[in-house]
Amino acid sequence: MANMAHAQAPAQAASRSTTTAGQPTPSISTYRINPGDDLNIYVWGEERLQRQLKVLPDGTIAFPLVGQLKVSGLRPQDVEKLVSERLRDQYRGDVPFVTVTVTDTAGMSFSIMGKVRSPGVFNTNRYVNVLQAISLAGGPAEFANMDNVTLIRGAGDQMKVYHVHLGQLFKSGVNTGDVQRAGIVTVEPGDVIIVP
Repeated sequence: MANMAHAQAPAQAASRSTTTAGQPTPSISTYRINPGDDLNIYVWGEERLQRQLKVLPDGTIAFPLVGQLKVSGLRPQDVEKLVSERLRDQYRGDVPFVTVTVTDTAGMSFSIMGKVRSPGVFNTNRYVNVLQAISLAGGPAEFANMDNVTLIRGAGDQMKVYHVHLGQLFKSGVNTGDVQRAGIVTVEPGDVIIVP
């Protein structure tokens, strides 16, 4: 009797699954793909459609039977769906599962220059804000003007400039209001932070 109940468990688990063949695997990634990232794309049951690809500087990849895809700014699950949709014409039945994994986040790089202890180009595997980015550069150097930190971001043909006021955060008695007034910005790939 126990063996019969054990045998029914996988069937019950399978019946609860709402994913069907051809749909991308469920994922909750919030990471946005950037130029320079390495992607592993795998179409289940199709060894010939497994590829390790680097996202080109223009934000595209080339995948067999699909062609060029613009993936920069998309999440891995968005790319899974896009590849599945483009492969649909290649199959009579359901499209096999597609899995997209970011294996190297080389595109998550930004630069810090000016009065920090270790200026340079930094590459992280997570999103950071300006304060965290400066800490990666060893923190502010002596005589750094933390009330006039500038973040420069390229947005297409336009440049955006953000002024961040971190001086108060380096004094004792910091409170929530000080943090909110500082204007701490999340760093995006390609940003340049200048600490005067």
